[in-house]
Amino acid sequence: MTTYSIAPDDLTSRDVRDLLTHHLREAREWSPACKVHALPLERLQEPEVAFFVARDGEALAAIGALKALDAQRGELKSMRAAPDYRGKGAGKAILLHLIQEARARGMAWLGLETGNTEPFAPARQLYCKHGFAVCDAFGDYVSDDFSLCMEKHL
Repeated sequence: MTTYSIAPDDLTSRDVRDLLTHHLREAREWSPACKVHALPLERLQEPEVAFFVARDGEALAAIGALKALDAQRGELKSMRAAPDYRGKGAGKAILLHLIQEARARGMAWLGLETGNTEPFAPARQLYCKHGFAVCDAFGDYVSDDFSLCMEKHL
């Protein structure tokens, strides 16, 4: 199994920007426009968002962000494995890191919104495997045929 190095990132490198562009393009392809909640680059650079990358040597393997909703609650954003790293533990590595980061910041709850259609099944399975469960919609989200919210109490 690959060991990934995970570190904060400032979103300025070309490979990170390219993966974010890919992430947004697929979100728009797989979901109605009103259900695309992926944050664009400038929103991922806001002070309440901590953005991380997982690398396999120099290769970008996955990205993910932790957005502070308040002192006790956080939201996972922009979780994405690079295409060559899907199914190779990169998503799991970044997810576990973000959970650890939330705990280190004193958060007691993590939420996320993800797609409720077939292309998002691997993500939903990953979240369930690591203790997330479907919950009522939070924030501005609405759960329906295309979208669902999940939570984990830390």
